[in-house]
Amino acid sequence: MLKQLSIWKYVLATAIIWLFFALPPVFSDTSKTAAANKAIFISIDGAIGPATKDYLVRSLEKASQKNASLFIIQMNTPGGLDSSMRDIIKEILASRIPVVTYVTPSGARAASAGTYILYASHIAAMAPATNLGAATPVQIGGASPPELPTDDPDKSKKNGDPQPTPNNKDAMSRKAVNDAVAYIQGLAELRGRNKEWAEKAVRQAASLTATDALKQNVVDLLATDISDLLKQLHGRKIKIQQQEIILDTQGMILESIEPDWRNQLLSIITDPNVAYILMLIGIYGLIFEFSNPGAMIPGTVGAICLLLALFAFQALPINYAGFALIALGIIFMIAEAFVPSFGALGIGGVVAFVVGSIILMDTEVPGFGVSLPLIGAFALVSSALFTVVLVMALKARRRPVVSGQEELIGAIGEAQQDFEEQGYIHLHGESWNAIAGSPVKKGQKLKVTKIEGLNLYVEPVR
Repeated sequence: MLKQLSIWKYVLATAIIWLFFALPPVFSDTSKTAAANKAIFISIDGAIGPATKDYLVRSLEKASQKNASLFIIQMNTPGGLDSSMRDIIKEILASRIPVVTYVTPSGARAASAGTYILYASHIAAMAPATNLGAATPVQIGGASPPELPTDDPDKSKKNGDPQPTPNNKDAMSRKAVNDAVAYIQGLAELRGRNKEWAEKAVRQAASLTATDALKQNVVDLLATDISDLLKQLHGRKIKIQQQEIILDTQGMILESIEPDWRNQLLSIITDPNVAYILMLIGIYGLIFEFSNPGAMIPGTVGAICLLLALFAFQALPINYAGFALIALGIIFMIAEAFVPSFGALGIGGVVAFVVGSIILMDTEVPGFGVSLPLIGAFALVSSALFTVVLVMALKARRRPVVSGQEELIGAIGEAQQDFEEQGYIHLHGESWNAIAGSPVKKGQKLKVTKIEGLNLYVEPVR
């Protein structure tokens, strides 16, 4: 019996050892197979900004954690902020997962910042009837940068393009354009794409259709939909992290990553119109709290809104001169209620408020301007409030005094007794010492003409 138990222990131990060494390779192979057949894709629709950057960067991290073999960006953008664009490109260049940027659906575009992202991607693809280009950087607080001459002065003549005229006065704009040209040409060299057209896209704001972009080696593929895209990617060689790999997209599983609550919240508060509204609510809330200490709710809401607005402004192309003018305008309109300027402060406040609102987001970057109707609506509301306060203040100045000693002058009282020079009268429910210049009978109506201390000088009502 003991011998049989020993044999079973030996068999059991052998089975455990065999499972220990045999199962891990099976699990590992399964994991690799799943990874090889998974593609993560996200959709970017709208201006490139802080929320877009956060969404893309976090999605790329999740794709890496899920061992995805492909990361697809479906893009439709008019452009966006340079800082957000460069952060996105850094992540793409550092990615160990091949990044495919696909301009879709038909009618979409990859303008301005989208063109740079397209150039930076391992694979650049477009759907029919899409376009890219117009990648000239736009300076905040000024006009568009001037077109600069190319290195070869005869080059534009050969191509039939008008030769741009340099503008030596706008050195900062020239620097921005030259920096952008070097940046996009570096991306073109890295991915083996058309450098010459990349320069034209920046210097001359040139644009291309999807078909022309494919012919001129600006993009790699022209795909009707994502299934067609995966079909064309199968077997394609790309270089990533100094290594050449062959894409295997046959039977690939697609998994979408949607924006989470953090991305959605960031997208909402970094919208210039929302940030503008939050700032005004914050300022009005704090002013109301300071004028009515202890109200608590206006101060709490105002402080939260102002902090959210300041967070949004540090991520947006904010013009702080505009911010200061808005604050000054609101202060002037509030001061009108307390300082008798007869409208001077109020009108000046409205003008400062409107001008500050217009230049608050003084930029031509698509999607990052404050709506003019919104500015007009808040200006009208503020003006209406200021007008109401001014009218009420003027009415209050014309009303007779209803408290204090001044209110007693002209008041009518009633004699409580007969008296010749000094006696008591009943006035406003109180007894007052009265001095009269002629005899007074009990119940006679008397009018107050003067006050000295606690003595009222009266005369008969005629």
